[in-house]
Amino acid sequence: MAGKTDDPITPFFNMVTLAMSGDPAMLRALAASVMAFCVRLLVASLILAITLWLARRLAALADGALSRLPHHGQAPDHTLALFVSALVKYLVIAVGLIAVLQQLGVQATSVIAVLGAASLAIGLALQGTLTNVAAGVMILLLRPYRTGDRVELNGKQGRIAGTDLFNTRLAGYDGLTLYLPNGKVFGDMIVNFSQSGRRRVDLTFGVDYEDDLDLALTTLIELARAEPRVLADPPPWAKVIATADSAVQGGLRCWTSPEDGADTGFDLTKQVKETFEARGLSFPYPHQVTLERAQIRPSGARVAG
Repeated sequence: MAGKTDDPITPFFNMVTLAMSGDPAMLRALAASVMAFCVRLLVASLILAITLWLARRLAALADGALSRLPHHGQAPDHTLALFVSALVKYLVIAVGLIAVLQQLGVQATSVIAVLGAASLAIGLALQGTLTNVAAGVMILLLRPYRTGDRVELNGKQGRIAGTDLFNTRLAGYDGLTLYLPNGKVFGDMIVNFSQSGRRRVDLTFGVDYEDDLDLALTTLIELARAEPRVLADPPPWAKVIATADSAVQGGLRCWTSPEDGADTGFDLTKQVKETFEARGLSFPYPHQVTLERAQIRPSGARVAG
C-alpha cells in the first residue's frame, strides 16, 4: 500500500484486491472484516428494533398517563397528551438512530454538528414559524383554553375547535372558522368564558323618578329567580346603581352557565320590559323641549317668534 490515509474505504478495497489475487492472509483478514461488519450490522438492527419498540411503548405510556390526569370537572382534552407522546417518541428514535450510526462506525459528533448547522439555518429562515411553535408549546403546557371552550382571542369570540403547534382553530359564532397563529394568540389577552363554569349577566334598566323604586327592584329579583337558566348560587342581585338625567338606573346581576349567558340576558330584557309595563312602571327616555323667545321690534312691541 502506498501510504496511510484517513479514508476507511481505500484499505478495504486494497484488502479485497489482494484477497482476489489468492493471498491466504488477505483472505482471512477479509473474512474477519466481513464477519465483524455483519456482527455490527446485526447489533445495529437489534438496536433499531428495540428503539422503535421502546419509542412506541414510552409514547403510549405518556399518552395514558396524561389522559388519566384530573381535569377539574372539565371534559378531557387529548391535545397535550398527543403532543407529549409524539415528542417522547421522536426523542427516543433520535437517540436510537445516533446509537445505530455509532455502531456502524459513523462518528456521531460529525452528524450532530451537521444537524446543528442545519437547525441554525432553518431557524433563521423560519423565525416567525418557530415563534408560533414556541407559543404552541406554551399553550399546550399552560392550557389557558381547551377544545370546546368559549373564548375571546385577538378580539374574536367563538368556540375552540382545535389547537396544534402552529395555529388555534376558532369556530366563530357567525359560522366562520378562524385560524389564529399561536404567536399572536399567546402574546395577547386571552378571555376564557368556560373555565370558571359560570358567567355573570349584567343588565341596566332606567326607572322614572316618579315610579316606585322598591317595586322595580323587587320585580327584577323576581324575574331573575323565575328564569330557569339563572343559577341560585350566587343569588340574583338588584340595586340602584346611578341617577341619570331622566331616569334612575337600576342594575340586575345574575349568574348562568357560559352557554346560556347571552340568551338569558336577551330573554330577561324582554321579560323586564313587559312586566314593568304591566305593573305601571315606565321607561323614561330623553325629551327635547323647544323654547320660543319673544322678539322685540324697534318700536318696542313684542312679537312671538
